[in-house]
Amino acid sequence: MPYALICLDKEGAIEVRKNNREAHLAYIQDTGVVAQAGPFLGDDGIMIGSLVILDVDDRAAAEHWAAGDPYAIAGLFQRVEIFAWKKVVG
Repeated sequence: MPYALICLDKEGAIEVRKNNREAHLAYIQDTGVVAQAGPFLGDDGIMIGSLVILDVDDRAAAEHWAAGDPYAIAGLFQRVEIFAWKKVVG
């Protein structure tokens, strides 16, 4: 079942994001459950959060994935919301 993670960065945390980006991308590749992902951008074009669509069995698996994300471990996020998601278009 798809789950959407909406992750908003702490204000001014772009360096934390940059310093952990390689590990985050490796985690996405290694776990093999990310269907789509990408950063949110502020009006100035700077990354300010992430949208991650996971293909996992249940909410517990989505929560486990989110907790293991190097961005989360580094303390990048101010808030993470997880929702079951139904793909309709695309």
